[in-house]
Amino acid sequence: MIEVRRGSERGYADHGWLRSFHSFSFAEYNDPAHTAFGPLRVLNEDRIRPGTGFGTHGHRDMEILSYVLEGVLAHKDSTGNGSTIVPGDVQRMSAGSGVLHSEFNHEKSAETHFLQIWIEPDRRGIAPEYEQKHIPEIEKRGRLRLIASPDGADGSLRIHQDARIYAGLLDGAEHATHPLAAGRRAYVHVARGKVKANGVELVAGDALKGSSPGAIVLEGGEDAEVLLFDLP
Repeated sequence: MIEVRRGSERGYADHGWLRSFHSFSFAEYNDPAHTAFGPLRVLNEDRIRPGTGFGTHGHRDMEILSYVLEGVLAHKDSTGNGSTIVPGDVQRMSAGSGVLHSEFNHEKSAETHFLQIWIEPDRRGIAPEYEQKHIPEIEKRGRLRLIASPDGADGSLRIHQDARIYAGLLDGAEHATHPLAAGRRAYVHVARGKVKANGVELVAGDALKGSSPGAIVLEGGEDAEVLLFDLP
């Protein structure tokens, strides 16, 4: 089964300092038809204006990942972690039993454009954890590179859920195929550019949902950056 969700159908909020598209119900955007996809609970495309950001706030029992597309994102949390996230970086914060954190764009003239991803964990009440990795562009070029998994395979971030996240860069003749095991489903999100997924043309902001049996075939990319979620 294949289902397409166009980027123009997503929820949208403009807070002045933050512009955000919501793939699933979030904050004041409530869409009963799009509340989650398996354990994938939030996929927000955020743009933070210079000199602004998310003030200190709390989370618990959620796997929160940040994938920066443009600009710089500064992170601080109550467990003592402080870092700067740039394009190519992937950050994972397991909120667990509870954590306070902030995310800020300290640049004076440039926006920060990133994807905020929440995945429901398979266990609750764990001690908060933090992890950050840089994935070089060459490792995503013309393929799907594993960036998060339950066992940290291939140098990926380790998340507390039977979910795997892949990132790929596809242009021209480059293509990638991802087989779906029995009982699995896939969510493909186009972060930028254009690509065909199983013959369907997708542009930035669009998504494709697929379920087994079968495979996700990505081809015909035009400067495309794609995330693929393999989910139970």
